[in-house]
Amino acid sequence: MTRPAHLPVRFWAQASLAALTTILTVTTVLSREWVEILTGWDPDRGSGALEWLVVLALGLCAAALGLLARAQWLRAATTAPTVGG
Repeated sequence: MTRPAHLPVRFWAQASLAALTTILTVTTVLSREWVEILTGWDPDRGSGALEWLVVLALGLCAAALGLLARAQWLRAATTAPTVGG
């Protein structure tokens, strides 16, 4: 697959945020206590409900940002010349 010669800043922002939220999602699944360790705040009093809500929210954000970045990629691929192709 060849990449478009010019990708807009919006693509890079969306792709970067998608990667960051994916990393945070995986981190939350593997170590659910990082929220309390980082902030010192334990609103669910150890039940784990907040952590699963964080996993859900971050996962949805990662998916949405990934789809938006893909749309930018496809839009740039149809309107601009390609590199390496």
